[in-house]
Amino acid sequence: MRKLFVVALCLVACSKSAPKNDLTIGGQPKAKVTVLCEAIATKESGPKDTVATFGEVYAFSPTAIAVHRDEPTEITFWNLQSDDEHDFMLLNDRNSVLSQFKLPPLKKTTVVFTFHRDGIYRFVCTMHQPEMAGAITVAPPAM
Repeated sequence: MRKLFVVALCLVACSKSAPKNDLTIGGQPKAKVTVLCEAIATKESGPKDTVATFGEVYAFSPTAIAVHRDEPTEITFWNLQSDDEHDFMLLNDRNSVLSQFKLPPLKKTTVVFTFHRDGIYRFVCTMHQPEMAGAITVAPPAM
């Protein structure tokens, strides 16, 4: 009976202190990042040989972002293109989708992310992968 009580007490205490999710969305940001959606090579702007060989090529810039665990970070996406929609899909190290949303043409889209687990989180534009991709590295809080 005593062991059962200790295990139950530990489960209650641990569940309150440990986050259940890798990520929460929203809140007041403590850090900010801007990510651009850029056309590298399109059928309208070329270079024609590149488009003929690889198709249209787009990119996020930057492709690597570093944040601190449990620090709300505002990421603002600027889709610089007038005729191409993009999206942002964020995955954890188990390839579970944590967040996905559209990035409409010539719009800014702002989201506040708080990561609760250290590690590398991949992101992609599902419309233009594998080229339009990157990673967010989550490090322990700053001392």
